[in-house]
Amino acid sequence: MFWIFLGVPVAVLALIAASLKILPEYERGVVFLLGRFQRVKGPGLRIVVPIIQQMVRVDLRVRVLDVPTQDVISRDNVSVHVNAVVYYRVMDAEKAIIQVEDFMLATSQLAQTTLRSVLGQHELDEMLAEREKLNKDIRVILDEQTDAWGIKVANVELKHVDLDESMIRAIAKQAEAERVRRAKIIDAEGEAQAAQKFLEAAQTLSRQPEAMHLRYLTTLHEISNEKSSTIIFPFPMDIKGVFDRLTGPRGDGPGD
Repeated sequence: MFWIFLGVPVAVLALIAASLKILPEYERGVVFLLGRFQRVKGPGLRIVVPIIQQMVRVDLRVRVLDVPTQDVISRDNVSVHVNAVVYYRVMDAEKAIIQVEDFMLATSQLAQTTLRSVLGQHELDEMLAEREKLNKDIRVILDEQTDAWGIKVANVELKHVDLDESMIRAIAKQAEAERVRRAKIIDAEGEAQAAQKFLEAAQTLSRQPEAMHLRYLTTLHEISNEKSSTIIFPFPMDIKGVFDRLTGPRGDGPGD
């Protein structure tokens, strides 16, 4: 009889202990009454009646999802290996529990398929050079799809875009050919500009014969300063006439 009376208070205490739940600030409790949704309880000390009520805890903190490496075929038929990281959080605890069986698994699978789908619409050069735009496109699609589950996708970051060794060598050859092409274009543009300047100089000198001969004398002076044993250069036949025009007419004596 004593053990019966002793067992009753112990059972009551155990029932009370099982009814008390403490929710941290970052958690919410989705409470079901006899299997039907009742309400979402906030942080603090909460009472949940055993058997009659059930409570599912939901963490509202930002979660980090590491998307496994995916094999992606780009629009220009290049095979790449891409992985990413997704930052998301639960905004509506009720939807996260009721609308989807496992919101973490569902978000992970959706992130993998969306990653392959979005990147497959772009060429390799865009994957390498426009990551910010691709991150935004993936985030927008994920956020729209997970909104029905009460989940907000805050950010998506592509971590690595890995290529096969053969493709790396091909890209290196392409980059080298591009550098050679640009060098040839720059050289051709320089030749064209130089030719234009030479043409302008020739037109200027043709209008002033004296300037042409002064340029000739300047060239002779530059050649004379060089360390060469023999110098052969043409002598203009009308140079005397040039000097006569530069010095002007003059008399040879009183009788002239």
